[in-house]
Amino acid sequence: MATVSEDSGSGRSLLSELFAGSLYKSRQGRIVRQLTCLAIWLAFWLGGWQLYEVIGSGVYGVNTWSSFRTVQILVPAVMVALGMWFGFRVVNWPKFADFLISVEAEMTKVSWPSKTELYRASMVCIFTMAFLAILLFAYDLIWQAIFDFIGVS
Repeated sequence: MATVSEDSGSGRSLLSELFAGSLYKSRQGRIVRQLTCLAIWLAFWLGGWQLYEVIGSGVYGVNTWSSFRTVQILVPAVMVALGMWFGFRVVNWPKFADFLISVEAEMTKVSWPSKTELYRASMVCIFTMAFLAILLFAYDLIWQAIFDFIGVS
């Protein structure tokens, strides 16, 4: 019977990982994991800010809370703190961390275009979209003229 090694960590659930203290493969996929963690932190911070504003303004029937300045500050602060802990721990969850590590590995394989290639490709896209917009507008005018001539409104 094969046992799960300590390094693979594939048998650990997200709930158990939230309360773990170790970092999973800390030297691999660092950039993608850090950016993902920052994005999660930003989402929780914006949610906390929105909650702070909602509690303070008395929107959604929480007028009784608007007089409690402590609640207005404490509830969003706790939410942001829990979100920051969640963001830090979820990027160390073995399943998610392995995914992020593989994402960073694949991003290094991408052949990025040069500035001139990017400019040329962008111009092709912009002119194609403009051409198609003009063409569809012309078709619309033609069909409108035909239907007006026939008497269909």
